[in-house]
Amino acid sequence: MELQPPFRKIIHVDMDAYYASVAELDNPELRGKAIAVGGGGDRGVVSAASYEARKFGVKSAMSNVLAKQKCPHIIFVKSDFARYKELSAQIREIFYEYTDLVEPLSLDEAYLDVTVNKKDNPSANDIAREIRQKIYDKTGLRASAGISINKFIAKVASDINKPNGQKTIHPEEVIKFLEELPVNKFYGVGKVTAAKMYNLGIFVGNDLKKKSLEELSLLFGKSGNHYYNIVRGIHNSEVKPNRIRKSVGAERTFFENISSEIFMLEKLHDIADEIEKRMEKSNSKGKTITLKIKYSDFTRQTRSKTVEHYMSKKSEFFPIVKELLYQEELENSVRLLGLSFSNLNINKKEPVWVQLKFKF
Repeated sequence: MELQPPFRKIIHVDMDAYYASVAELDNPELRGKAIAVGGGGDRGVVSAASYEARKFGVKSAMSNVLAKQKCPHIIFVKSDFARYKELSAQIREIFYEYTDLVEPLSLDEAYLDVTVNKKDNPSANDIAREIRQKIYDKTGLRASAGISINKFIAKVASDINKPNGQKTIHPEEVIKFLEELPVNKFYGVGKVTAAKMYNLGIFVGNDLKKKSLEELSLLFGKSGNHYYNIVRGIHNSEVKPNRIRKSVGAERTFFENISSEIFMLEKLHDIADEIEKRMEKSNSKGKTITLKIKYSDFTRQTRSKTVEHYMSKKSEFFPIVKELLYQEELENSVRLLGLSFSNLNINKKEPVWVQLKFKF
């Protein structure tokens, strides 16, 4: 099956090792060295790693202890979010020179829809190259980019020629690209789902494509429909300039592991106070409350409950938090607890579709 025009032109810009690169930018003596961002205490975790550190297997969310074991000469630097935000704002100014359809995913990555753009440039590939050069000229930081007909493929493509590169998947290349793509590269396929797919003989997109919608729905529930569509190049999610907040949360990492539910309940009271403030500040209410637990061995667990009415006050939701904590026995001592609200009371606008046809 061939995809039919009109095609959108989507760019995914992803800064290269952003936090580590900012540290190198501000401290040139760190360039070319193995860096981990996030502080060097034994109880800490790596927020980001330079490419030099990644060669030794150091990656984000890894414990500092393990990072030191893998790379004894690693240099730990503290996070500087004020600086990250400052440079991110400069980078976004460059994006807006080309289009107002910019959807930031974080401080260091964003989607751009350049189907129609302020430069009247018909080549999304050229626009991506210009943007990457402007980012470097203005900030001294390198970026990579992926270009294709939808957000999913553009995001996958941005990883292909990292660092400091870009990859365009043209409309006529999309189907072949997806058929050859390893399933663990598909959005929404984590380690558990990938392992399940491997057991079913699904290793690349073409294997996934052989499964009917009914089979995929039976095997993967609601996600089955998503997998069925994306492997066929169907992903109609538009670039959303004003991203809708999907959750409000807060979490705490403890200096010493906690093994008593009584102590945990005390910590959860403090976290709930913070959640209540954030819900009030964002004028949000939610129906789903989730308790996040990270154990001392770094395994994670989430427990959630959804109610029929919206909540935002601690007096309303804390009884549920207590219920979730005592829902089942803890597997180990705990190093982190978190609470979050989702299923929020935020109105969603219907997308406006504009059909356009240009040379890609």
